[in-house]
Amino acid sequence: MSPTYVLKKPLAALLTSLAVFAHAPASVTPVYGEQLEGFQYPYPLQHFDFQSQQQPLSMGYMDVKPAQRTNGKTVVLMHGKNFCGATWEETIRALTQQGYRVIAPDQIGFCSSTKPASYQYSFQQLAENTHQLLARLGVDKAVIIGHSTGGMLATRYALMYPEQTQKLVLVNPIGLEDWKAKGAPWRSVDQWYQRELKLSAEGIKKYEQQTYYVGRWKPEYDKWVDMLAGLNSGPGHQKVAWNSALIYDMIFTQPVLYEFGDLNVPTTLIIGTSDTTAIGSDLASAEVKARLGDYAVLGREAAKRIPGARLIEFPGMGHAPQMEEPAKFNQTLLDDLARL
Repeated sequence: MSPTYVLKKPLAALLTSLAVFAHAPASVTPVYGEQLEGFQYPYPLQHFDFQSQQQPLSMGYMDVKPAQRTNGKTVVLMHGKNFCGATWEETIRALTQQGYRVIAPDQIGFCSSTKPASYQYSFQQLAENTHQLLARLGVDKAVIIGHSTGGMLATRYALMYPEQTQKLVLVNPIGLEDWKAKGAPWRSVDQWYQRELKLSAEGIKKYEQQTYYVGRWKPEYDKWVDMLAGLNSGPGHQKVAWNSALIYDMIFTQPVLYEFGDLNVPTTLIIGTSDTTAIGSDLASAEVKARLGDYAVLGREAAKRIPGARLIEFPGMGHAPQMEEPAKFNQTLLDDLARL
């Protein structure tokens, strides 16, 4: 399925000056299907079909074999809320070149996976879904790497399946603080839904530039903005928004930081210290907002909570160091994994 396109600017505005239009064509946002049909994944996309909560579901995933002789290790990459398995593209390449098998799933409700009409979202449920996928693929033990919301999921996975978690790596995970307990206002699922219905490419880019990339922007980030905007503006618009609302409620109401002390697997935190991501901060008072999303502090506090944790800081980098400086991030990650 090839992507279709929607003009961001009203046609009337475009026609006011044909000369301007001829020399500066309007930007377009691709439109993708409900399961991101039409978007080109960097590696072959497969689907794991299974039953959960009395309904058939399909989880998209990439299973990428080593580019050279295998080292016998498998890495599972868990994406964040505004990300997909595909956003790990550069990290997948770096890992497979060093002999790792890499599995990058899209969780239910995200990207290339099913958007259920109703689903009881929990990090436990998503961890179990992933565990079933790995069992189907014959993976008994793996390095679990989670970014952003994927860090919360990776933490839950390691708590539920410690014997099958060879190592845990958390890349700018959210959930290093309890936003609700710190005073961030609660939203109902209905309120989240109305918010998600209004998502646009412009809004996504503005948020990510301010929050993820410390005010900076690179042309290669546009692809990922279009990925999200195209999914949200496609034929599955309402189902995508509804699942997104349910997922935000899960993130806000199911903190994992209180169980960091129960982790008993080797753990590394990789933190861009200028990250300011904090769910609910957009509704918070100035006083509350000032206390949220300080990753320079949160990373160090989390490292103290997690037994034996190793902390790697990227000063001045934002929420997605694997995308902001992929070469530096990937070499740092490979060096850390070599310590196993």
